[in-house]
Amino acid sequence: MSDSQTGAGAPRTDAGGPPAGTDASPASDRAAARVVCVDGDGRVLLMHWRDTVAGVTLWEPPGGGIDPGETPFEAARRELTEETGLPGEAVLDRWVPVRREFDWLGTHYVKTERFYLARFEGTPAVGPGAFTAEENDTYLGSGWFSPAEMAGLPDVLEPPDLVEVVSRITQLG
Repeated sequence: MSDSQTGAGAPRTDAGGPPAGTDASPASDRAAARVVCVDGDGRVLLMHWRDTVAGVTLWEPPGGGIDPGETPFEAARRELTEETGLPGEAVLDRWVPVRREFDWLGTHYVKTERFYLARFEGTPAVGPGAFTAEENDTYLGSGWFSPAEMAGLPDVLEPPDLVEVVSRITQLG
């Protein structure tokens, strides 16, 4: 997912770069914000992605890069709408910092992201809208999962401690 994209759930980078995890260049710390969406049954919305460089598939909350001049809160609201079609106004100004270290499309990322909370009555339909060509190539779908289901997903969960992150953020509101 490119830095210029308008919506993506997965970490972003321009194409290319050294193999993931090498010391050939510094890790990227591009600012980003994510949204923990909780439905009326306490399930969390996760986006499913395929890293076409490493061949790994992963699940993570919607979110993405912060554009110039944007606050993290504004970015979280924008990203939620772009990636899921859900209203950005649902994102509450409640967040927890989450330290992340991961590889995506050949780039190693080390950063702290804000994870915001959004609550929904029932289970809203999700329909991504503003994907780039790269996102279309890496997006596999989305789903609503209980914490127990998240812990049992066969693919990578990002961040790995997401169940604990969900517990922390839902205690805030």
